[in-house]
Amino acid sequence: MNSEILRRRTLAIISHPDAGKTTLTEKLLLYGGALDLAGSVTAKKKQRDTASDWMELEKKRGISISSTVLQFEYKNYRFNLLDTPGHKDFSEDTYRVLTAVDGAIMIIDGAKGIENQTLKLYEVCKKHKIPVFTFINKFDRPTKMPLTLIDEVEQILGLKTYPVNWPIENGYYFKGVYDRMVKEVHLFERTSGGTYRAPFSVHSIDDNEIKKMMHEEAYNNFIEEVDLLEELQLEFDRDKILQGELSPVYFGSAANNFGVELLLKGFLEHSSPPTPRRTNTGQLLPLNAPFFSAFVFKIQTNMDPMHRDRMVFARVCSGKFERDTKVFNSRNKKEIRLSSSHSVFGKERKTADEAYPGDVIGFITNADFKIGDTISSDINIIFEKIPRFAPEMFAYINNSSTSKYKAFRKGLEHLIAEDIVQTFQLDNNFKSVPLLGALGLLQFEVLQYRLRDEYAVETTLEIMPWTLMRWLENPVESEILKKKLIYSGVSGTDYLKRQVLFFENKWRLETFREKNQEVELLDSITDY
Repeated sequence: MNSEILRRRTLAIISHPDAGKTTLTEKLLLYGGALDLAGSVTAKKKQRDTASDWMELEKKRGISISSTVLQFEYKNYRFNLLDTPGHKDFSEDTYRVLTAVDGAIMIIDGAKGIENQTLKLYEVCKKHKIPVFTFINKFDRPTKMPLTLIDEVEQILGLKTYPVNWPIENGYYFKGVYDRMVKEVHLFERTSGGTYRAPFSVHSIDDNEIKKMMHEEAYNNFIEEVDLLEELQLEFDRDKILQGELSPVYFGSAANNFGVELLLKGFLEHSSPPTPRRTNTGQLLPLNAPFFSAFVFKIQTNMDPMHRDRMVFARVCSGKFERDTKVFNSRNKKEIRLSSSHSVFGKERKTADEAYPGDVIGFITNADFKIGDTISSDINIIFEKIPRFAPEMFAYINNSSTSKYKAFRKGLEHLIAEDIVQTFQLDNNFKSVPLLGALGLLQFEVLQYRLRDEYAVETTLEIMPWTLMRWLENPVESEILKKKLIYSGVSGTDYLKRQVLFFENKWRLETFREKNQEVELLDSITDY
């Protein structure tokens, strides 16, 4: 048990959109031996698709829309790699994924530095004390000065850094990196489209070959920066890395495969094996507890459109999972036999007969599972729930064809179960469909696209005027609440019948707060 736990690594890749997240994911799979050829997010017809962006809409839009699980073996270690959406509209999906990992690789575009979504995602990692490894990408293009980028990470994120390697020039002249840990220079050769592993050679820093390849001024600047790092930088401290206080920094180009394997090896060497998870009583559950437990962080329908299946993804937290095990859903106390269990690689799957803490497993099931549910052979174990955040956009989705009513209702029910959007019911409103809440318009577009693509249903979107929603900390009698809301907003309930209020803008929200200070409003809530 202990040796299996120690060889697990479970990580997420996070970044602002277009920083190269999906490209780096593909290259880690290439160097990890999980792919023979790396795909491209903007692939031409003769190129292969990416393993992580497998949905049709992802291929068309060239962005990650849904988090993806990718499992592979590297140097006798088992990686559970979770590729997350970078777009802010899908940040709730990314938040859920980050509850299931023990480490993260944060990608920064070398030309743009720290961007808004990078900052938000890092704050989630910081809150959960997730160790963060930094990969500063796109050094095959003109970038900011490396020292400037390091300074941005430290000043904007408040995160101490240790550059594990250092780039040798950038843009067209980008040649490779200096590995500070072993005092070696890695010079890379470009490959066509970055499809294959980049050939490289290893040299000492004072090798004449390097001096010949660089202009004298560029070489002197490079040596000066390396010397400066040795004088000013903090010591490499693995304990601080695991506590989330220090980030190892790697430079490279995911598109050209420069520095990718150094990142993979560095993550393997300096990251943590699976860590214990906290139950709702506040206790940390030992990994080698004598019973199996896991929690659900993602649900995906129609991964196999031929069978209209529904896969529930769970992070194993304790004990050994064995297929056909009888377990309990701790929320409804129902017993379920998990016979259709899988290890997952994008949309591909294979039967998983066993799994250990740190592993992500997928179950094909129609059982009543929701995001945040605990699965355990001990009925009394319940893990901390995953918070929900207030949506910022609201709409009704309407069926365009009465002949498709049954398919519309079925499709909407299935996709709502994935938590693509949140659902609400307005007080004194008797529409046959729920009010939908999302963080942005793109979530609604995905819902409409999938209804059309997977259920052959055309829909129209009826956007509502509210931009803010809050939960009530304590229930208020409906008639009293109605009087309080005059000219401010409207009331309703969420899917668990908890009271919520909708406001058109921040001014109306603040006006309500000023006049009703006894009513406590929440912008996030935990499902219990």
